Amino acid sequence: MSLSAEATKELSGSCSTTASTTRWRRHDTHWVISLFGTAVGAGILFLPINLGLGGIWPLVIVAVLAGPMTFLAHRGLARFVLSSSRPQADFTEVAEEHFGKMAGRLISALYFLSIFPILLIYGVGLTNTVESFMVNQLGMATPDRVMLSGVLVFAMIAVMLAGEKAMLRAFAFMVYPLAAILAALSCYLIPQWQWPEVTAFEGVSFLNTVWLALPVTVFAFSHAAAISGFANVQRREYGEQAEAKSSLILRNTSVMLVAFVLFFVFSCVLSLSPAQLAEAKAQNVSVLSYLANITDNPVIVTLGPLIAFIAISSSFLGHFLGARESLKSLIAKPTGLPLAKADKLGIALMFFAIWGAAVINPGILGLMETLSGPVIAMILFIMPVIAIYKVEALARFRHGWTNGFILLTGSLAVSALIFSLLK
Repeated sequence: MSLSAEATKELSGSCSTTASTTRWRRHDTHWVISLFGTAVGAGILFLPINLGLGGIWPLVIVAVLAGPMTFLAHRGLARFVLSSSRPQADFTEVAEEHFGKMAGRLISALYFLSIFPILLIYGVGLTNTVESFMVNQLGMATPDRVMLSGVLVFAMIAVMLAGEKAMLRAFAFMVYPLAAILAALSCYLIPQWQWPEVTAFEGVSFLNTVWLALPVTVFAFSHAAAISGFANVQRREYGEQAEAKSSLILRNTSVMLVAFVLFFVFSCVLSLSPAQLAEAKAQNVSVLSYLANITDNPVIVTLGPLIAFIAISSSFLGHFLGARESLKSLIAKPTGLPLAKADKLGIALMFFAIWGAAVINPGILGLMETLSGPVIAMILFIMPVIAIYKVEALARFRHGWTNGFILLTGSLAVSALIFSLLK
């Protein structure tokens, strides 16, 4: 007995969908690049100093933990977004659906406030980096800061407004050179490697060093700001297979991050002595600036501003994606504005706020980043685990050791951040 035309068509469509989710596509590669770019901000230039100061053993332990922490935490957040019963629900709507209107809006507000200060920091950092390059490398006169910052911030936001394809192309344009330069620079430093001083484990001191290094690791690899938008795109692209494909993309992103970033960290740390790392920390300069100062190396002097510019720009785009989505819902819900108008209002507000911060160049941005840290750690690590045991749609993920691992490492990261603020 032959299949009916309708059944044949349905079976063919089902097979096609399954094949498209198992086959790696250019779409998936673009998202790996986008998430990589979101994670790798200007902070990577300070990461070798922050992680290397504790010695080689804590750095090795953190390197082992970095991959599982990054992948499992972001996969949990993506699963949370995809657990909504409503297609295309954003982070705010999912939080309200699972935790109630008031708690959901509070979580969403905290989520926005954890991302937005980072955008302000990137606005200032982008302006300072370009201004310094124009004056010091190109020999130009100091440009008008108001005009320069306005053009730079507008250009970044214009890329986001041009649509998903333009955004993904911009990420590819920036991140491929960034990854290549990081790898090349890491290899370039290999002849300067020194065998590290290997000391015995020192009990409480060793554990304390690892504990305080966890928050640095969390934020060096965090691309949480882009996860909500990323998950919704995968749901639109892959339907019921979105969770499986999201996990695969996030796994490959984590592998790429760990490979490139940790190679860079180890290469820089092995090129400097503990005393030099401490001196760089005291000077509050990036590792490339310090290397350039002590070696007068033209290659490092040239690559430093380029890496900073690409890293800040790519990370700005990813964080703007998350901030735009959450602010749109936060404006639309209480005011009753249509989402399209709320989106335009939110973009305008963020543009003027980021532009204003870039013009003023305030000195409190580091504190703002530190204050946003505990919130993003709780949303990335702790909240998705709570949702797994509260939300029936996530019940199938309750087994296994991964939930305990993420809850433990997330709690340790949050406690270390709070300890650092209070001491």
